[in-house]
Amino acid sequence: MLNDEHVELRKSVEEFAREVVAPVIGDYYERCEFPYDVVRRMGAMGLFGLPVPEEYGGMGGDYFTLCLALEELARVDSSVAITLEAAVSLGAMPILRYGTDEQKRRWLPGMAAGEILGAFGLTEPGGGSDVPGGMRTTAVLEGGEWVINGSKAFITNSGTDITAVVAVAAITGRREDGRPEISTILVPSGTPGMTVSKKYSKVGWSASDTRELSFTDCRVPEENLLGERGRGYAQFLQTLDEGRVAIAAVSVGLAQGCVDESLRYARERRAFGQEIGGYQAIQFKIADMEARAHTARLAYYHAAERMVAGLPFKKEAAIAKLVASNAAMDNARDATQVFGGYGFMNEFPVGRFYRDAKILEIGEGTSEVQRMLIARELGLPV
Repeated sequence: MLNDEHVELRKSVEEFAREVVAPVIGDYYERCEFPYDVVRRMGAMGLFGLPVPEEYGGMGGDYFTLCLALEELARVDSSVAITLEAAVSLGAMPILRYGTDEQKRRWLPGMAAGEILGAFGLTEPGGGSDVPGGMRTTAVLEGGEWVINGSKAFITNSGTDITAVVAVAAITGRREDGRPEISTILVPSGTPGMTVSKKYSKVGWSASDTRELSFTDCRVPEENLLGERGRGYAQFLQTLDEGRVAIAAVSVGLAQGCVDESLRYARERRAFGQEIGGYQAIQFKIADMEARAHTARLAYYHAAERMVAGLPFKKEAAIAKLVASNAAMDNARDATQVFGGYGFMNEFPVGRFYRDAKILEIGEGTSEVQRMLIARELGLPV
């Protein structure tokens, strides 16, 4: 499936991750600090514009190229990878898919260059997987302005110094059957009435930005509506399908990074008179880790291939996300075991991998939600 351009991209991102990210990311992680310089250099490489058309300053590639970049970054660090994933999948792509020409011209060039970041405000403090039922944020049209009230939780890239806009899903009315009409509205950073909380204290992804947002009579122009009124939830369902393929790529990167680190350590660490890689117990553990990473990679390649071809891919995206996040969690646990006590130290990459892996089974749809989606696509009553 990889053509020459894919191979070259993968190689260049692998080198960037190894030479630029790896030497510094541990310090950022320990300080829980957003790596602005790394992000700036990612922007200079064009990574934020990989699937953005050239007319908007992007590289004109497809979504699969983004996934390849995410995998290579996550082999070294998931904080950097998730920053890119959220900025593109959840920030730029909704505007590219559903925005007006004016909205695209205003936001996409800066996003493609990595000069500004966009965020995606869907999840709320009182509702996780139950988006329609749990949504409380409202937007009322008054005098040519949307007046937004409510809050959003766990929003990636929402409070950095270069965050420029948040796409907020809100209830804008009620349908005839009583169900909420959900629309999406673009809220620029600094808009009065929007409050950005302090950073969460997280188990992992410590060098990424995640915050809660609140809106109190926050007013934006009527033309900030993103896409068709009442189609916000449907738009974000498609966005999440695409994002699940990207999260699967991040998961595969973490899983493969665990293999990389375990192989290196197994050749260096000696116990009972020989390299620990010479013991069958370690060999089998690393072999299983490689098998998981390989299988998960095939799953996300398949989902991405269908996506790029314009074929239905909801089931394949859910399978990829489920399999890959499980592989990441299992490999992180096994890599920590291979490293022993050193695997419990944050100064070693596998310690960070272990902390970062769990959220991959939760973010952008829990593993349970992925199973529901797969069952539904198989025609079972869910």
